[in-house]
Formats: sequence, C-alpha cells, structure tokens
Amino acid sequence: MNSFSFQNPTKIVFGSGTVSQLGKLAKPYGKSILLVYGSGSIKKTGLYDEVMNQLNAIEAKVVELSGIEPNPRLTSVNRGIELCRSEKVDLVLAVGGGSVLDAAKAIAAGALYDGDVWDFFIHKAVIRDALPLGTILTLSATGSEMNGNAVISNWETKQKRAFGSMHAYPRFSILDPTLTFTVPRDQTVNGVVDIMSHVFEQYFTLTPNAPLQERLCESILLTVIENAESALEKPNDYDARANLMLCGTMALNGGLISVGTDNDWASHGIEHEISAIYDIPHGAGLSIVFPNWMKYVYRERIDRFTQYAERVWGIERGSKSDEELALAGIEATCAFFDRIGAPAALAYYNIGREHLDTMAKEAVLFGPIGSFKQLREADVREILEMAL
Repeated sequence: MNSFSFQNPTKIVFGSGTVSQLGKLAKPYGKSILLVYGSGSIKKTGLYDEVMNQLNAIEAKVVELSGIEPNPRLTSVNRGIELCRSEKVDLVLAVGGGSVLDAAKAIAAGALYDGDVWDFFIHKAVIRDALPLGTILTLSATGSEMNGNAVISNWETKQKRAFGSMHAYPRFSILDPTLTFTVPRDQTVNGVVDIMSHVFEQYFTLTPNAPLQERLCESILLTVIENAESALEKPNDYDARANLMLCGTMALNGGLISVGTDNDWASHGIEHEISAIYDIPHGAGLSIVFPNWMKYVYRERIDRFTQYAERVWGIERGSKSDEELALAGIEATCAFFDRIGAPAALAYYNIGREHLDTMAKEAVLFGPIGSFKQLREADVREILEMAL
C-alpha cells in the first residue's frame, strides 16, 4: 500500500423526505441562489415545487439555469457563470444527476476565475476558489454529489475533458432514494454501469497489499449486482434504489475505497472521446469500452482478474487455468451488462471506423493513459477496434 492523505468535506443527508432539510442547509451561504437543473423532469415530478418552497421559506432570491445537457456543454457552463456574476450569486444549487452536478461545479469554479473556465479542463489553470455548491441528487451514477470532479464537453472542438479540485466538492448533498423512482429504465441501466465502472477503475490496480481496499471495491460491486435487477423490475423498490444510491456515492467520493493504491481511468478517458464526438450516454459508452479494455489488459496482472471472477461472480476455479478463470469473470461481466440491457458494441449507435484514429489520438493528448497497463495511441486504437 502507498502512503496517502484523504479528506472529504461534503455533508451527506440521506433518506426519504430529506429535501425538507434544504432550507436550513442552504441558508448559511447567503440569499442569492443559482438553481441549476436539466430538461425539466423535476417540474413533472413535483421536486421543483418542493425545492422552491424550501428556498422561498428562507427568503432566497432564486436565479434559474435550466436545460443542462446529458453531456453538459461548455456553452451552458458559460451561461451559468454569467448569471453568477450578474446576479451576485452566493450559492450554486444543482438538482439532477451527474451532468447537472458537473455543470454546476464548473459554474461555481468559473464564476470566481478571470479567464476562460475551459482553462481548468486543458491543464492551463488550477482552481483556486469556487462558489459554495449544494446538490440534490436524482440519479444514482456518478458520485459527483460527494467528489470534486467534473466532466464537460466543448462542442466546438469536439473535446470532453475533466477537472478535479477540493474547491469543487459540494458543501452538502441531499440523497433521497425516492427521487430515483421515476428515472427511466435506460438511465438506471447507465447509472448501474457507471457505478461499476468507477469501482473497476480503482479495483484493477498493480498496487500490492491493499486487502481492505480490494474488499471495499468488491462489496460495492456485489451490492450493485444484487440490487440492479430489482430496481429495474420494481422501480419503486426503496431498498434497491437506496442501495444503488449509496453505492454510487461510495464508489467515487474522493478515493475512499482506493486510498493508498494507483487508479487506472483509461476506460473513462477512451469513453470521453467517443461521447465527445457522438454524444452517446456516458454509462452506455462504458458498457462498451470496459469489457474490451479488460480483454486487452487482463494478462498484466492475471491474479486480480481471477480474484475478481471468484469473489465478485462466484465462479469456482475447478480445473480452470488462470487464463480460463480470468476470461470467465470478464464474460460474466458482459453477460450481466447484456441482462440489464446495456449496449455491448459501438455498432449499437451506428458508430464505425470513421473517427477511430481521431479518438485514439485525443485520448492520449497529454500522454499515455492508465496505470494497470499504460495505453498509447495504438493501444487505444486497438481497444476501439475491438469495441466495434
């Protein structure tokens, strides 16, 4: 295990009916609030009215930014930054899934920066400060409610980039599992894949002697697998939804489950290039990329893949060789993704070879990606070819 430091400043308020605590959570930060949300589903479900009632009760001045896209655009972020400055916003409040939360983080950081917020995403500047941020989560997936990461798409340059900063952590996040009851099936599926993929990025590591971190990762994977189909078959199953929501938060909250180990994140980097060009859902892209990454790299540390097969999927070794057992675990992953309805190939979105070279080149723009196996342009190109 490596040496490490860990800090997470986000207050989590979890449970049914917890939106009723929004007023007292938001009040200390000031009167002017930017409310950030997506396409308007929160108005159909009644959540918008509940939020406004809470904010009106503390006599807040609410400025709204709606229409945040599933792969949030830089243009939307810039609109939010302008509103923060013109309305002298004290608190940014994001109500939605990971895309809304990510956009809100970029807005909060950009509002206090004199330059172009895109500088943070292309390693041209470092975040020094940000407006306070609060969130109300409506989709179990990204963990954005308890981390300082954000991913934004620049549609003009066809680039999708990320930043991470302690200044971008939410001050508070409200997690009410009942808010996920109305999430469409495909979004629930994408969320399940996203949660598992976040764990994969931390579980498949070359760092030795980290048994606690390994079992933390495995426990989240097992819990997701045990609850995913229940949530899909019975969308109002509170326990299934609550377990998925907590798994999503624990899977990516600043690295708690992987402290002292090296993470990979190559598959996320590859997926970002796909959705930067084709605008496909992030979780769907990961269900296509990750199994192919696994097939490409498993020999780098085959004992981790055999452990994965045995502990997560319950596959008995019997007479299987290491190679056979490792591949059985990968196939079990593919079978599960197929069972819940996640896409398995780029062909699902009619994506061919047209932009493979561009995507491979962009993925390694700042150098090789990944730590389990460092991937260069040719490696990424091969994984994309396998994913067709």
